[in-house]
Amino acid sequence: MSELVIKNLHVNVEDIEISKGIDLTIKSGEIHAVMGPNGTGKSTLAYALMGHPKYKVIKGEATLDGVDLLSLAPNERSTLGLFLAFQYPVAVPGVSVANFLRTAINAHRKYLDPEDKGISIPEFRKLLKDKMALLQMDESFAGRYLNDGFSGGEKKRVEILQMATLEPKFSILDETDSGLDIDALKIVADGVNAISSEDQGVLVITHYQRILNYIKPDFVHVMLNGRIVESGGPELALQLEEDGYEWLRERHAA
Repeated sequence: MSELVIKNLHVNVEDIEISKGIDLTIKSGEIHAVMGPNGTGKSTLAYALMGHPKYKVIKGEATLDGVDLLSLAPNERSTLGLFLAFQYPVAVPGVSVANFLRTAINAHRKYLDPEDKGISIPEFRKLLKDKMALLQMDESFAGRYLNDGFSGGEKKRVEILQMATLEPKFSILDETDSGLDIDALKIVADGVNAISSEDQGVLVITHYQRILNYIKPDFVHVMLNGRIVESGGPELALQLEEDGYEWLRERHAA
């Protein structure tokens, strides 16, 4: 069993402290949701864990299976088993989805074993075909340029395809529901559910409860002013949908 442990994490963005002491532990097979209003530090947590240079960790620690994530470059964190699905995936004209994924797989393999020759083309084709079938994706996606001209839903589905292909230990979904209509949301959620397993932990970052109708969390955490102030089960998300965040602001005003 793998474990992602975050202790007293403080993060600055452009010399402003956004995260002010986050504690969170996620284990293999668990789905955690972090909710909260805009500007409370949810995405800051995601980018700091993944190693974005704009997000400076000034205090605290984050480990994956006992390994210090904060001492590693972003590509090393990925190789260790951490994955981030972006809220706004970037288009890469000229690079096909298939070439991008094969390059990513080979980079992981090369990092773990410098003598590795990379995944063979037939092996990769079978892997990609199987993953796309699992996610009910048309195989034509593989030949398209990465996110170039994709709809919002298509971009998010390709993020989930990356997650399925790389098979990380822990996946962070940063507001994957942002900008999706209900049909696209269901498709993306079905993809996450299809590849979830007891070997993988998932952190869902969201404003709204609606995605949690389809991706069922084991734990729900609420972030206010850079801290996790409340934790509970799925019922907490339903309470937030019904009552908003004001009762939590009043409870934790001090």
